Parts: sequence; C-alpha cells; structure tokens
Amino acid sequence: MSAGRVIEKEGFAALALRLRGQGINNIELLTAVEQTPRTLFVPPQFTGEAYSRRVLPLDCGSFMEGIDLSVRILHLLSLKPGQRILEVGTGSGFTAAVMGRMTERVLTVDRYRTLVTNAQASIDKAGIRNVIVRQADGSNGMPGEGTFDRILVTAAFPALPRFFAEQLVSGGMLIAPVMISETECRMLKLVKTGSRFDREDLFEVPYLPIVPHMAQAL
Repeated sequence: MSAGRVIEKEGFAALALRLRGQGINNIELLTAVEQTPRTLFVPPQFTGEAYSRRVLPLDCGSFMEGIDLSVRILHLLSLKPGQRILEVGTGSGFTAAVMGRMTERVLTVDRYRTLVTNAQASIDKAGIRNVIVRQADGSNGMPGEGTFDRILVTAAFPALPRFFAEQLVSGGMLIAPVMISETECRMLKLVKTGSRFDREDLFEVPYLPIVPHMAQAL
C-alpha cells in the first residue's frame, strides 16, 4: 500500500471517529468524503496533514480549513441527489468535490486563477465530472446562473448578503460566514420559505473577509 493510501485510510478512520463523537454519522456524506482523497487537494508539503484539524495555507494568501470543520459544514447543508449547488470561494476544491459526489451539479467560483486551475486539476484527478470551476468575482452572487438549492460561501461578509438569498429556491439554504466584530467571524444559516428567511447563528469560524473584484495577476 502506498504512503498516500496509508495516510488516506488512517486519516479517514480517525476523522470518522471524531465526527461520530460530534454526532455526525451521515453515511452518504462520510462515503463521499472517503471517496474523495483529500491528499489530492492539499499542497504536497502538507500531505501528512490532509486529515488534520489544522488550517493549511494555499496559494494567493488563501487557506483550506481543517477537515473537521469542512465536513461539519457539509453536514449542515443536508445535501441530496438532484440539488444544484453554488460555492463562493473554491479554495482547494475539496469541498466542491465532495458536494459533487452527493448532488446533481456544483458551480464553484474563486477570484484567483491559480486556485481555480489547481482545484480543477485536483477535481479531475478525483474523477468528478459534475463540478464546474470558474474564475469569477462571487462577491455579488452569480446573477444569470438561475437559482440554487444550496449556497455555501467561504469568505466572510460584513453583513449577511441578501443577493445570495435571492438566488435560492424556496426551501433552499445559504450557509455563509459573517464578521460579527473586527475579530470574530461566525457561520450563519439562512433557510428560505417562500419569501421568508429563517436565520440561525451557528459557530465561530476562521474565515477571511471577502475581497471584491477579480484578481488579475494571480
């Protein structure tokens, strides 16, 4: 068994135990995570940390959250077959890849060309074909793309972005980090019922404030 395979096997086994301790035992989600080798998505020098809770640096000043947080957020999204997903902030592409295994179609956007290129390569290596990776400025949502069943945002806004909510179907869900103060960022969940929104504050997260406009050089 290759070293990478050992990291995958042992890393996933330890992760599954930790998640079970948090009450996360969604078999479809855990299967999708297991089938999406995270070593394909982490920078090569951090292969040994692929299944750790550590935040890992990516190019362009970006980062990927620890896997526990990543899976916890995916669990909250209640993903199901047939759903259309929008992700704003592709990062490594790992989250989009797992969502692709569980849903109909994922559109994931990032402002950095380097991250988009790397994520696309990793998703291709993982053999996932229903994830579209695009370089775009997601800070105003994705008008012209229709509506989505789920929207996941991984860059923090100063207030809950309304324009995303407008791109949700009725019964749809938005999960996004919002800066509560200069130093505290909290994950929020918004569920749309008709024209009404139910908001729930979830937990603190280490996300970075959103930067509008597309990055030209990177």
